Amino acid sequence: MKSAHIAPFFAVLKAANPQPVSELEYTNVFELLAAVLLSAQATDVGVNKATRRLFAAANSPAAMVALGLPAITDHIKSIGLFRNKAKNLLATSELLLERHGGQVPRSREALEALPGVGRKTANVVLNVAFGEPTMAVDTHVFRVANRTGLGPGKNPLEVELKLLQRVPADYLADAHHWLILHGRYVCVARTPLCAQCAVAQHCDSAPRRERATQG
Repeated sequence: MKSAHIAPFFAVLKAANPQPVSELEYTNVFELLAAVLLSAQATDVGVNKATRRLFAAANSPAAMVALGLPAITDHIKSIGLFRNKAKNLLATSELLLERHGGQVPRSREALEALPGVGRKTANVVLNVAFGEPTMAVDTHVFRVANRTGLGPGKNPLEVELKLLQRVPADYLADAHHWLILHGRYVCVARTPLCAQCAVAQHCDSAPRRERATQG
């Protein structure tokens, strides 16, 4: 994607969704952290279904520790990798109490030191909870960034750094939400909906697909 196309690309996405939000359900920063931790290799719909029950029983680190591993595991057993995620959620809750007074830290280093919290999860929490201009690269963002030419890279970190370099500052705070939603509903993995795409004119690959179809 040429640099001249980047601002118009995001302007279109912003016009369609001026205030994008995460599709994960949460009411406080700890719930957000827990939901993102549980969302690895799982859908937001599936995570929300499980966390409605979980957060009704425990929505703070202290309450989660009091709930205990067997109950946590039972609440999230519909989510993939639930046993390991339950252990990480409990261990993270314990560390939040031991090291951070039960509060979710707002530094990347402290977040990534929590069990089950990697760079992507830390980026989501820093962005959504604390307003930091971070770029969380999940499978959708990785696909859209490479397919459109906006931020090509061989791995999530390369894509993240390229996007941070290329996305205009005015759009950076909400950029990862727009890219996730675009990848989830329009620029889907197998058959992207190029004919319905509002930003196809700015995309490196959509014109090639159209020519191939016409040919």
